[in-house]
Amino acid sequence: MKKTYLIALFSLGSFYTLSAQITPEKSVEKSTELEEVAIIKTKKAIEQKADRTIFNFADQPSLNTGSVLEGIKKLPGLIASDIAGMMYQGKQLDVFMDGRPLNISSNELNAFLEGMPANAIEKIEIITQPGAEFPATSGGAILNIITNKNAKNYLSATYTNSTSFTNYDDVRWRLNNSILLNAKNKYFGWQLNLGQNYRESAIWNSLEKQENTGNTLLSKTEADRVGRNNFIKSALTFDLGKDRLLLNYDLTQNNNDSYTLGNGPGFTANDASVSTGLRQDAVVTYQKKFDDTAKKLEFKFNYNNNTNDFELNPVGTSTATLANSSNQNLYNIKGDYSQPLKFSDEGKISVGALYEELLFDAASKGVTNLDYKRTTTASYVELQSKFDKLNFILGGRAEDYNITGKTDVAELTAFKQFRFFPNASAQYNFNKMIYFNVNYNKKITLPSTSSLNPNNTNYQNPNIDYSGNPNLQPTIYNNYEVKLSAFDYAFVSYNISSAKNQVINRVGLENNLVVNTNENLPEIKIHNFSVGMPIPYMLFTKGLAETMKMNVNPDTMNFLYVYAGYQYHQIPEVDTKGFWMFNFMSQIVLPKKIKFVANYNYIIPKGNYFYFIAVKPFRNALDLSFSKKFLKEQLTLSIYADDVLNSNSNAFNSYETPLLINNKMDTRKFGFSLNYKIPTKNKLAKETPSLLNNEKKEESGLVN
Repeated sequence: MKKTYLIALFSLGSFYTLSAQITPEKSVEKSTELEEVAIIKTKKAIEQKADRTIFNFADQPSLNTGSVLEGIKKLPGLIASDIAGMMYQGKQLDVFMDGRPLNISSNELNAFLEGMPANAIEKIEIITQPGAEFPATSGGAILNIITNKNAKNYLSATYTNSTSFTNYDDVRWRLNNSILLNAKNKYFGWQLNLGQNYRESAIWNSLEKQENTGNTLLSKTEADRVGRNNFIKSALTFDLGKDRLLLNYDLTQNNNDSYTLGNGPGFTANDASVSTGLRQDAVVTYQKKFDDTAKKLEFKFNYNNNTNDFELNPVGTSTATLANSSNQNLYNIKGDYSQPLKFSDEGKISVGALYEELLFDAASKGVTNLDYKRTTTASYVELQSKFDKLNFILGGRAEDYNITGKTDVAELTAFKQFRFFPNASAQYNFNKMIYFNVNYNKKITLPSTSSLNPNNTNYQNPNIDYSGNPNLQPTIYNNYEVKLSAFDYAFVSYNISSAKNQVINRVGLENNLVVNTNENLPEIKIHNFSVGMPIPYMLFTKGLAETMKMNVNPDTMNFLYVYAGYQYHQIPEVDTKGFWMFNFMSQIVLPKKIKFVANYNYIIPKGNYFYFIAVKPFRNALDLSFSKKFLKEQLTLSIYADDVLNSNSNAFNSYETPLLINNKMDTRKFGFSLNYKIPTKNKLAKETPSLLNNEKKEESGLVN
């Protein structure tokens, strides 16, 4: 027993040593260089903080060689399914980019994330305990995608490429290219990140009715898809005396084609569909600076426009089966102020206010059948304090909602309410690297416009129908969590997310017609237990005594990171079962400093995910990558293989129906990626702070 205790303690302690090392490997970046003295900052692959988990994408070829969606699906504890949505450790995720909500979900969100190359991402934060300064509409947790790097006092450029292919019934190619340019001088700083994504993919679906020990095929489809995505992210910052003005503009354009062969009882189909979209996002931020750097005042205005068009045609005809479009405009203005508290160590008080208006309309074949308007007025106050080994956060956010709208046949059920959302957190620090915290927050999720949209933006045939639900009501969450974290890597946590009117995807059967829609689940509690632990391999090869003597760092050591999670969806009057999730990430440094990473994800079947019962694991993949640096570490080359066992496929039963839903994508792929940092001749080049607004807990990057 004593030996087991020592091994567990060392596993934590070795990573404390590991996380504090100075190393010349890729996991470090020079922050200051003066003659022959350099200060080195270590980057960590996974970092646990009191309110969030941070995953470093930029330096992990196992995550950044495909699309953002593919990288996200590999994160331990995260479930991302086309049919079941996106959740992290039992909490529904609201997706942000560079600190701002994307305001899209469902199929639009998946298409957006699939179209963005993961090598354009710096890191991903999953904020499991969003405080009062975050919108109450963030629901259970926030996934914040950070795309930017720091600006430098000289022109810097980084080019990235990822090329891969799949070989099932045919060879299909996927190519990502992006370039990042940034610089800063005494007048202003700027950044430009642009890129493209081209992907060929396939998906095979079947819907079966299982009755009387026999199966009846309702629909079988084979889809061949081509996706094209282009993006531009730009930023400018101006120093106005002590103050700062930031201007940001992002543009994302996509054009996706799909050719689908389908058959079922009484029909055969050969259809072509095209989906196009344009997303624009502009932000103006003014930051007032004070002599006391802990005091902050900021004003921000954000305008976002998102348009989408979808058309489905039988091949060889000019008459569209579906011709649906939507347009969304979002206006947001907010102010935030914080200042330190003299009576508390590292204490501060933060206040802020927000006004937001969202306008959404949807049309089918040119006829508007949804006109939706939502206004939100909010204010918050949050107090943070520290006394010796105890940290406290206490806050509250008040939000007033006015949601109205109409379809082409009726008025929507109005939602006009004022609500208060408290949050509280307490943390006890055993030392600088080990702490225990408890958290509570109340949140709300407003139905996304894609869930409300009554028009189908998916493939359909005579036996399949998709539609939104304009009468969805908001979801109210009460979130509770206890967590023990050690040395940034290891943790044990348990949380409960209790929700009223949870918005879920529901698949039903009417005669032989499969109906996909969204509805409110009156009540649900989601329980989640998670544990993560790094295990150095040298513990087994050299023994405990020798391992304790080693001076190691995360980029040069061999280790296994183990994650396990158990999730249980408790639905009144429904007999549900929980399920286990496992992730094993192994790193081995081979001769010639070649880094080998194996990542295996597995979710045990037979559990309930809302109203779906997994017949097969909905994550079962082994991914491998080899990477090495060349040209004085300016060039990184990676060779990778995803889903090498071709074992990743989904099969679900839909609760209270005889339906069996199967789908398989061409997930087994092979490829390589390049990351080339164009060298500078400026030997005195020194990194400067990010152009971004690093406000409070939002650890965003330049393009905020």
